[in-house]
Amino acid sequence: MKINLLNLEGRKSETIDVSDKIMNLKFNHKLIKYVIDWQLNHQKPRTAKTKQRNEVRGSTKKIYAQKGTGGARHSSKKAPLFVGGGQAHGPKGAVYKVKKINKKVRKLALAQTLAKKNTDKQLHILSDVKTMITKTKDFNKFLLTNKLTNALIVSDKSSEKNLLRSARNIKNIKVINDEGANIYDMLKFTNVIITSTSMKKIETRLLDEKN
Repeated sequence: MKINLLNLEGRKSETIDVSDKIMNLKFNHKLIKYVIDWQLNHQKPRTAKTKQRNEVRGSTKKIYAQKGTGGARHSSKKAPLFVGGGQAHGPKGAVYKVKKINKKVRKLALAQTLAKKNTDKQLHILSDVKTMITKTKDFNKFLLTNKLTNALIVSDKSSEKNLLRSARNIKNIKVINDEGANIYDMLKFTNVIITSTSMKKIETRLLDEKN
């Protein structure tokens, strides 16, 4: 599939080929939600930790006889019922509810998101930025002219150095490296702008069955 290339002057004279294997995918809402849940799960720091009854220090001696006391049966003071005992259902630290997900599932979700953005005409390919953009006003003018407000910019390292300085102070604009391209950010912003080099890298990564 051919997609028009944008440049900083706003011209669309050139095109870039993107594989139909990516752009013709259907958007699976359940799959996307599954991957976003996984991504958000890993963003949360799991710092809270309580001791289970097997982690509490103390005697394991039986408190009193099993029968004949008229009271309930108890084994030790480390039971959650007693003050100073273990916590029954407390937070378990970093290992608590850590989801795992297959790489192929993540790649498929990213490909479907790109296809969805392209279908909605919210995917834009930008020619590599080879010169430094020093003024925020100049880059903001380019965005406003092309109606690209509220946008995620996925950039290669070379272009990132040239446009980051001018883009970082613009409201509702976020710049990330192509290695960190993810569906949560793509769906959070209305428009997705990807530099041509980054698009080729992402395409290669998505179509590579070995990784």
